[in-house]
Amino acid sequence: MKNGIVRFAALYVFNVAVLLLIGLLFSGVRVGFNALWAAVILTLAALFVKPVLGSAFRKSAAKSSASRTKVGEKTVQYALVYVVELIVWVLTVWLSGVRASGFWAFVLPPLILLFGWMIYDQFDDTLRAKAGEVYDTVSAKISKRSDAAASAPTPDSPATTEARQELNDGLTPEQRRMLDELG
Repeated sequence: MKNGIVRFAALYVFNVAVLLLIGLLFSGVRVGFNALWAAVILTLAALFVKPVLGSAFRKSAAKSSASRTKVGEKTVQYALVYVVELIVWVLTVWLSGVRASGFWAFVLPPLILLFGWMIYDQFDDTLRAKAGEVYDTVSAKISKRSDAAASAPTPDSPATTEARQELNDGLTPEQRRMLDELG
């Protein structure tokens, strides 16, 4: 669970930055504050839709050509990744407040997303480690607060004191009194 939360948070922040960059670079794309919602869609798509589409496209490409060259294979891989990025971008525009107008507003942003996610993959382990540290620190602080509130000392009642003594020696107060009288 923690790994999923950390991965979502790190990718979300990175997607917000990439969306804002797309909004600045392309005049046909308006992002603005919609980048916050669009980043949620992009992040969910990157975590769930992108792997499914990528594997489906790879399987179909593997069936279609039995022998390929290295350059041809890389070209096919990049083309498939671009098609997946294009689908993710269209979903983002469709499901969020991001507006894209014109042919280039649909063709070029997936390239930026592709380059952005390539950069993200380079720093993914470092970002996850740092986000995990922050998550653990916040989680520890929250649990300390709840532990401190839950373990607030309360004065013991006489019945509690007697019950603790009984647990310690197994004797009832009457048996303890009788033993004390004996001796």
